[in-house]
Amino acid sequence: MDAMEAAMPYILALAPTIGIATLFYFIMKTIIEGDRRERMAQAKWEAEHQEAPAKPQHQA
Repeated sequence: MDAMEAAMPYILALAPTIGIATLFYFIMKTIIEGDRRERMAQAKWEAEHQEAPAKPQHQA
């Protein structure tokens, strides 16, 4: 029995955990990047609306 045959059960036992951890990493990375872009867009929108002069409200 060579070393690869001896290690194979351990590798197969760890494969699902490694796969799920990798999937979790990429999902969280995508969520965090999306949140960062959303915050930047929100800040830009707020800055643009704070710079615009307030229009007088027309009362009827």
